[in-house]
Amino acid sequence: MTAENFVSQLERRAGEAPDSPALVWAGGALTRRELDRRANAFARRLRAEAIGPGDRVALSMPNRAAFAVALLGGWKVGAAMAPLNPLTASQELDRILGHLAPAKLVEDVETEAHPGTDQAHPPPAPAASPALILYTSGTTGEPKGAVLSHEALAFANRSWAGPVMALTPEDVVLGALPFCHSYGLNGALLAPLLAGASVALLARFAPEDALAAIARHRVTVLPGVATMFRRLLDSPALAGADLSSVRLATSGAAPCPWALAEEWRRRTGIRILRGYGMTELFRAISYLAADPTDVPDAIGRAVPGVALRVVNDEGAPLPPGEPGELWIKTPAAMSAYLAAPEETRAVLAGGWFRTGDLATIGPDGWVRIVGRKRELILRGGYSVVPAEVEGILLSHPAVAEAAVIGVAHVELGEEVTAFVSLRAGGTARPEELIAYCRDRLAAYKYPRRVSIMAELPRSGTGKILKSRLGA
Repeated sequence: MTAENFVSQLERRAGEAPDSPALVWAGGALTRRELDRRANAFARRLRAEAIGPGDRVALSMPNRAAFAVALLGGWKVGAAMAPLNPLTASQELDRILGHLAPAKLVEDVETEAHPGTDQAHPPPAPAASPALILYTSGTTGEPKGAVLSHEALAFANRSWAGPVMALTPEDVVLGALPFCHSYGLNGALLAPLLAGASVALLARFAPEDALAAIARHRVTVLPGVATMFRRLLDSPALAGADLSSVRLATSGAAPCPWALAEEWRRRTGIRILRGYGMTELFRAISYLAADPTDVPDAIGRAVPGVALRVVNDEGAPLPPGEPGELWIKTPAAMSAYLAAPEETRAVLAGGWFRTGDLATIGPDGWVRIVGRKRELILRGGYSVVPAEVEGILLSHPAVAEAAVIGVAHVELGEEVTAFVSLRAGGTARPEELIAYCRDRLAAYKYPRRVSIMAELPRSGTGKILKSRLGA
């Protein structure tokens, strides 16, 4: 792995084609030279405020050119950048900022024409130094700040740009995923910039706006999450949309059901590359652009340079096909959780990251997630994997999404409880869904209670927030 700082790699790429578009949006664009000059100008402002190596800078803004300017400018002075969701509630934002203790909170940056500069700036921080602090989405508990180095960032984005998406300078990637999350930041912004591709910015996803942007900018790669693909399929605008430029789509952040990927490909002709990653280690497992194979119940195979193992409760490796906890070793893993040594030791051991997910790895390398170790429901002495129950519920024709949790029970310890939302036009009663599961699951597995909701609570990247269910 190169020891070069990640922002230096982006600068070199910008110098190779300075007049090519880096960012485009409705009514505007920035070339690579313009983006770099504006980032240099912002770096000068930071240095004037005595911000430099070792400092933390928080960014809170939507997917606009200003975000990229601030991010790159911060890296140019050696700061660790912490993108935050601009939609975060004020109380949660205060808590995160209190934990992060940033030298500066950036909520906007001037990106209009000004005397930008190509002037040399001080050498950036070493490649092993912190580049990003990304806060986890907190699906089951309190958010934590994952600290990621420039080395980790470089490996992750070479992987995204290379084997995963096979990006070229001719590509245009839709930047609709929130850049404050690792999937959107890497897959929809940094990997395209590293590959010399263009990013078509969309400040906030709406199906009609996304379809219009795809046609306007001739988008070739569409990163999204399952809920985005579902909303696009349900949009009346899809029938008249021009998707002829799109060569592939990618999914991440939350599982993309095979039925959804299949329906998407049948109706649009576009393949969705499914994958697996998390805030702490980016996309470690994926389908690849050059490999046409799709296995319906698998999430992909290890990307080049990543090692996988499945272990028992004692940490001993299990043979192929045996279920256990998935451990991952990747150069893209976080260095630590910020100011949380005990939490760091709980997930990092000997270079391996303990995902907490239960999985199997077949002899051919295909990985299948079978559940979440920390989400196992213990009902009357039996272990119930929520994903299995969720899969049955999702097979019901009226169910759009499902989440299963354990709710405290005096006699059983925990009771299996489900929350679902229904497809547009779909109808089902709770007792009907309970009976549907009872007919297809062991007696101790099926949910005794099903709640139907208009929609399930989700994070900015589409993960169901189970911590908000059953409260």
